[in-house]
Amino acid sequence: FAGTIMAGLMYGIDHVRTAGLLVLIGGAHDIFDGRVARLSGLQSKFGAFYDSVLDRISEVAIYIGLISLYNQYEMSLLNIGMIYMITLAMAGSLMISYSRARAETLGLDCSVGLMQRAERIVLLGLGSLIFGLSWDGLVLSAIIVIFAVLTNTTAIHRILWVYRQAAGVPLDE
Repeated sequence: FAGTIMAGLMYGIDHVRTAGLLVLIGGAHDIFDGRVARLSGLQSKFGAFYDSVLDRISEVAIYIGLISLYNQYEMSLLNIGMIYMITLAMAGSLMISYSRARAETLGLDCSVGLMQRAERIVLLGLGSLIFGLSWDGLVLSAIIVIFAVLTNTTAIHRILWVYRQAAGVPLDE
């Protein structure tokens, strides 16, 4: 959690490669801490809930850091457009998580789609670490646009998947 919060701060102060490394470290830690809890028998319903909440806070911190990165330069049409793209990517990312969580409350395992959490971590983390702001930030901008498109596409895919599974099925009272 602390690593991804720091990643958001690093994006915000123009340390893109450091942010990318922290995204990868934080993501790897998040994957392993859940496995360790399961293997050691320490998992609990509250632990799973709390972990999900911290994951969402971490994601929002990263996106706020990216918004801060583009906000610190001149307010060109491109930078304003990138701030909108980051906001769309954040909305799509949160909807991916929300749609899965809501589907689970209906008894459905909705882990479909291209941009699940691991894919988001790897794409943003590696892209930031390898390319930073090289080529005038074009690679990072392209990654953000890809995020905006694919996270929302994945969220829509999940909505359609749940529709196919649950349309016409009555709620249990």
